[in-house]
Amino acid sequence: MRILFIGGDGTISYECSKEALRRGHDLTLLKRKDEPVKGLEKAKIIASDINDTNKVKEVLKGLTFDVVVDFIAFNKKDILRDYDLFKGKTTHYVFISSASGYTKPIEKLPIDETTSFNNTLWEYSNNKVLAEKTLFQLNDETFNVTALRPSHTYDDQKIIAQIKSDEAPYTIIQRILNDQPIVIANDGTSKWTLTHSIDFAKAFVDILGNQKAYNEAFHLTSEFAYSWNEIIQALYDALEKDVNIKHIDIHDILQYFPSLKGPLLGDKLNDLVLDNSKIKAIAPNYQSTIDYKKRIKKIVKNYLNKNYSIDKTFNETLDELLKSVN
Repeated sequence: MRILFIGGDGTISYECSKEALRRGHDLTLLKRKDEPVKGLEKAKIIASDINDTNKVKEVLKGLTFDVVVDFIAFNKKDILRDYDLFKGKTTHYVFISSASGYTKPIEKLPIDETTSFNNTLWEYSNNKVLAEKTLFQLNDETFNVTALRPSHTYDDQKIIAQIKSDEAPYTIIQRILNDQPIVIANDGTSKWTLTHSIDFAKAFVDILGNQKAYNEAFHLTSEFAYSWNEIIQALYDALEKDVNIKHIDIHDILQYFPSLKGPLLGDKLNDLVLDNSKIKAIAPNYQSTIDYKKRIKKIVKNYLNKNYSIDKTFNETLDELLKSVN
């Protein structure tokens, strides 16, 4: 198949690109810079910002694809932009939505694709919900669409925690090595599904050009769900350090980290256990094999072998929070 990825070298999309190439597909990546990506040398690169629609139309003139996947579409405007760009250039368009879009609190577990999908507690999730609605309202039989709803998908460079520095994730490792406390909101018992991008990619490539996926939404997640206590315990174990966790009420946390209101109240403080029956029925290569509690040892090793920056402001703010509740 001739496949176009918008993006293609990110946390989720890099392994998807590798898997598509491994299966012999003709892959093109539309990305900002015309630079080869290590491991994806067989992919064609088209350099353009997807938001520069005039340039995109120019560089794609005369090209058609069996499938177009946008890994970096986040809202209704992005969907309408893509429809304008790719109508007549593909018969299958795939949007990467988000399992965070489910209405909170969750009504029942496990979550399936019929569960209410309308999360207004977090702007990111709400935008994904509205984008999905727009996608299915296109209702164009020449432009078949699929929405995939990943849960928290990670790769071997991702340290996972409720409260961490996104700019300098090594900061949380340094805190543990320095015997400084790590904070978890509330009691840390809510369940959180984690999916490695290698597992994600196997089923993902199965749905490309798959008519059974047309005009449908699917989960694409692993079967591994952990409590936040287990997730952080695994990090301590990988660093061979004694646990030093402080459980703090979410409302106290938000006094110091107000930007976490959406991600925590709208997502991470809710149980997220998903039923993957629908994707399994059409994706013969679906797999759920990578256990984060084991993989974290490799992830930590990647960090310890390199020099990373520390987020001083995050550390100071977290310490202020800890002092305020002592």
